[in-house]
Amino acid sequence: MKLIVTGAAGFVGANVVKALNARGMADIIAVDNLSRAEKMPNLADCEIADYFDKQDFIDRIRHSAFETGIAAVLHQGACSDTMETDGRYMMENNYRYSVDLLEWCQDHSIPFIYASSASVYGGGTVFKESREHEAPLNVYGYSKFLFDQYVRRMIESRASQVAGFRYFNVYGPRESHKGRMASVAFHFFNQYLSQGKVKLFEGSGGYGPGEQIRDFISVEDVVRVNLFFLDHPKLSGIFNVGTGKARSFNDVAAATINAVRQSKGEKALSLAELKREGAIEYIAFPAQLVGKYQSYTQADMSALRAAGYTEPFLDVEQGVARYVTERIARGEAGK
Repeated sequence: MKLIVTGAAGFVGANVVKALNARGMADIIAVDNLSRAEKMPNLADCEIADYFDKQDFIDRIRHSAFETGIAAVLHQGACSDTMETDGRYMMENNYRYSVDLLEWCQDHSIPFIYASSASVYGGGTVFKESREHEAPLNVYGYSKFLFDQYVRRMIESRASQVAGFRYFNVYGPRESHKGRMASVAFHFFNQYLSQGKVKLFEGSGGYGPGEQIRDFISVEDVVRVNLFFLDHPKLSGIFNVGTGKARSFNDVAAATINAVRQSKGEKALSLAELKREGAIEYIAFPAQLVGKYQSYTQADMSALRAAGYTEPFLDVEQGVARYVTERIARGEAGK
């Protein structure tokens, strides 16, 4: 079974490739843009059959010059920088590229599984896959929203599976190349090892210091959802992929610090104890994020559960502990 994974050197894409390898699958065409070569290590321990530069790949798709006989496309490639202000680039990279690839898949009856984003909900308080709850705050969110709208218009007449996943706050291995856009768990780990403390934003959106809450999900769970739909090609639709349980940034900070402490044989501390010891520090909320920041997200998981996905999700303490252990084992302390 030959598969295409776009964004294969990126965060979610590389984890998908690695999980496919764990199933004994290596007939994978990896697609990405390695003009930023720091992503390459994400694929170094993966098995693939071929690699295509993203621009070469989409040019071939647009000219019907790419091989067929593909079992499925897992489209994880996108610009995920929510601070990107070049709307023209964002719409070409995230919207038009996705439309052209979806149309090619439909022409050849190839299942199409793709990454959307919880950013489509903007500053709302209801996170259900329905148009009235969607109001993106930035051009990244808009690019994802617009493609979801395109999918909604065509999905009833589809020739093959079309499944989109609105990822909430994903953390886990293979995200170090993302820099400032890496998860808070990634940054908290680095800060604690280098400075002995982590830095959280002061209050915003009616929330106290570090008490902004989001739905944090391990990339392990994100990958499991992708593979579930790969295994069930009759399932189509747009689905939230979170845990369904919002947790505070304070919770993530405490989970990260305590995972590091326990790796050193030190006892876990409560949030109050961590604050007293100066292990958690609050900094001013950035002016550039005012009005563009989601202080609360919590996925409504009813659609995914109704589709038949029954696996439990890792909670923050479980997922962050596994992530910290993995980073330490890889020798990534402070990287």
